[in-house]
Amino acid sequence: MSRKPELRGRAARLARLFPAGRGQAARTPFVLLVVLLLGGGLIGLLVLNSALSEGSFRLDDLQKQTKNLTDEQQALQRDIDAYSAPDALQRRARELGMVPGGDPAFLDPDGTVKGAPSPAALQHTTRTTAPLPPEAILPAAPASPAPRATPGTPTQTSTSPIPASPAPPTPVSTPQPATTPTPGR
Repeated sequence: MSRKPELRGRAARLARLFPAGRGQAARTPFVLLVVLLLGGGLIGLLVLNSALSEGSFRLDDLQKQTKNLTDEQQALQRDIDAYSAPDALQRRARELGMVPGGDPAFLDPDGTVKGAPSPAALQHTTRTTAPLPPEAILPAAPASPAPRATPGTPTQTSTSPIPASPAPPTPVSTPQPATTPTPGR
């Protein structure tokens, strides 16, 4: 009933470029393309979400590690401050048998002495122990292998040469300052 009019000229040429009928074949690639784009987008979002979650967990672990290391650093700094406090230094110096020094003397670059040195005042303490042996003060030498015990020979159980508390050192005479310049100094 409906008859298509015949086209002539330019309209006929344009009509040949377009397909004559609308078919299902033209719609299928478009639908397939849209489904693939949506599926690819969803997979991309899933991968992005999992990467962000992994980064969040790693960030949380690093923040916990940073907090622990900061706490440890602060504890070590408190220990350093306690050991370097003047009263702690003085107490440890007394334990080692040190005494406060006297008035110092200074050498000028030309070798002259400025000031009058005085010996350190020896403080009397009530300790009754012997002075520390040199091996307790100096770093320990490499240990040689222990001798093997043979049957019938007693073995030594304690090798600690350090006494319980050190005594103050014996007074030493203070040398007189030199008045001649030392070459090279």
